[in-house]
Amino acid sequence: MKQPVLTIVVPCYNEEEVLPTTIDCLHKLLMIMIAEEQVSSESNLLFVDDGSKDLTWSIIHKRSLTDTHIRGLKLSRNVGHQNALLAGLFTAKDTSDCVLSIDADLQDDIQVIPTFVDRFKKGHDIVYGVRKKRDCDTFFKRSSAELFYKLMNKMGVNLVYNHADFRLMSKRALQELEKFEEVNMFLRGIVPLIGYKSTSVYYDRKERLAGETKYPLKKMLYFAFDGITSFSVTPIRFVLITGLVSFFVSLLFGIYFFSLKFIGETETGWTSLITSIWLIGGLQLIGIGLIGEYIGKIYKESKRRPKYTVEIDSKTFTQPLPLKNTQRVKDESYNLNLRKLPETN
Repeated sequence: MKQPVLTIVVPCYNEEEVLPTTIDCLHKLLMIMIAEEQVSSESNLLFVDDGSKDLTWSIIHKRSLTDTHIRGLKLSRNVGHQNALLAGLFTAKDTSDCVLSIDADLQDDIQVIPTFVDRFKKGHDIVYGVRKKRDCDTFFKRSSAELFYKLMNKMGVNLVYNHADFRLMSKRALQELEKFEEVNMFLRGIVPLIGYKSTSVYYDRKERLAGETKYPLKKMLYFAFDGITSFSVTPIRFVLITGLVSFFVSLLFGIYFFSLKFIGETETGWTSLITSIWLIGGLQLIGIGLIGEYIGKIYKESKRRPKYTVEIDSKTFTQPLPLKNTQRVKDESYNLNLRKLPETN
């Protein structure tokens, strides 16, 4: 029986500290899977450099010259994690039976990757990697993430709880994903819309091996807001409902104060007047701002600009680039026993 061709896509942005170990660990796993005939010998790793400013591309480039199972894709500029991921997925789609995406920081457990492939062989087009728990996250990050998933669920958006971008997709699933042409691609919400047979693999998430997170608070909030506005008009409706409630409450107070005028108990109220103006003005500005966000998305979509531009594909170059000295992460601290794969639910 012919084994599937697997491509593991790894988006990278300024990952020189952790990347050598990431390449070694993933390469070792892939060689074991090939040797044990779990995947085809044509399987490979594809590292996507998202416009890094450090030695990320030099590391990828040098390793791709010495091993045919390692490929690199260099984007012309930084386009963001989601678009870099799409560049890798769509590049790998034509030469692979299934494509798995994983972040470069090694927080996702690579030892469950054979389980992903096994689920694919059993007929699942999409396999989601789902965290069992979020113990390695801070209290704020864990609480805000849970709130985000619950909020999206209330808005009718079908998200896989505690799933990020650790997933496997079949060739035909990627072909369907490519038909989604919007500029603002929120993959965690779009992939479930494909509708093909899917399943989940549960794993324990680890601490980041080296380097700093590429998703600080500001980016996380923007990412969450982008996801909400990409899939739901509920915020606009909420503003409309708030406006209607405010209108009727103001009407009731107006009737009340009008009645006080005939009773003769009215007093000049500067504070109440200013408070009312600020309240209504604030609601108007919030409404205008939300409408502006949606109009901004329409503006971006109407221009139909490409999501990314590929500068170099590792299949096209022949001459090595100089690799400067860089701090290597010691692999001894990451004891990877790949042949003893844990059981997953």
